[in-house]
Amino acid sequence: MIEGRGITKTFGKGVKALRGVDFAIPRGGAVSFIGESGCGKTTLGRILAGLETFDGGQLLRDGEPIKGNAFRRIQLIHQDPYSALNPTRTIESTLRDPLRLRAGQTGRGERWINEKVDELLSLVGLEPAYVLERYPHQLSGGMRQRVVIARALTVEPEVLVADEAVSMIDVSLRLGILGLLRSLRETLGVSVLFITHDVATARYVGADGELYVIYRGTVVERGPVETVLSDPVHPYTQCLLSAIPVLHGLEKPGPDRLVPNEPLDERTDPPGCLFAPRCPFATPVCVERPPPLGRLGHTPQDHACLFPASRHVVAVPLR
Repeated sequence: MIEGRGITKTFGKGVKALRGVDFAIPRGGAVSFIGESGCGKTTLGRILAGLETFDGGQLLRDGEPIKGNAFRRIQLIHQDPYSALNPTRTIESTLRDPLRLRAGQTGRGERWINEKVDELLSLVGLEPAYVLERYPHQLSGGMRQRVVIARALTVEPEVLVADEAVSMIDVSLRLGILGLLRSLRETLGVSVLFITHDVATARYVGADGELYVIYRGTVVERGPVETVLSDPVHPYTQCLLSAIPVLHGLEKPGPDRLVPNEPLDERTDPPGCLFAPRCPFATPVCVERPPPLGRLGHTPQDHACLFPASRHVVAVPLR
């Protein structure tokens, strides 16, 4: 349904946030983007939601360019539920205003608005009688995030862009929000683009979807979630998985799995692999020749590595 082709974005004095990203979001499906901080995944989400412009490439919906009011059908769930809601407005006014606009466009009245407010709050697991007259500061972080999701649903979106949607919520409440996102896909048929650095949450929300691993504004590996996590090909993906805290009884990451933490100049485009300066297994060829994103070496997923057969790094198994 939603397709991005060669999306590029440059900030300020030549800082390249995205360097030609391709992705596809099926109707009612789930797509996850994972990567370290600063890799460009949030910028991509903001572009998809219409909050950021892009320099080059195409953003399409059913084959047609997305522009103007079409962005209304793509809603962003913000990372911080504490700043995403206006502290001077009650939950009722926060939800009623977008519904009132829709009612004016369709000829519906106050009765429809009232019923829709109650329906949306119940859908996200909140009791209307309890939260409607309250202000955001009177609700917990988990309840605020549910209100943010309800607000996004007021315009009947086709896609929800969840940008680190549980990173600022107490650990005990995260599963409830993740479960809500999964249930919305099933009950409403809404697609979900899940942006995170947490591999476990990406695996839970997009269990039957595609996983994109992004590094310095470019996709280095993509494929079914379980395939990428159980059998990663690109050294960067392997290093991400090796950073997962190891539980007792599981294999411990060795020193050869650590990525050198060297400063990088995002204003430059190296001639070869972007990961080569930090890759512990880079060869002279890697520095000179850019790897295409494809299924080199008959791997089950697409990746951007010239030597996928030499898997020096073994990922930590997820349980």
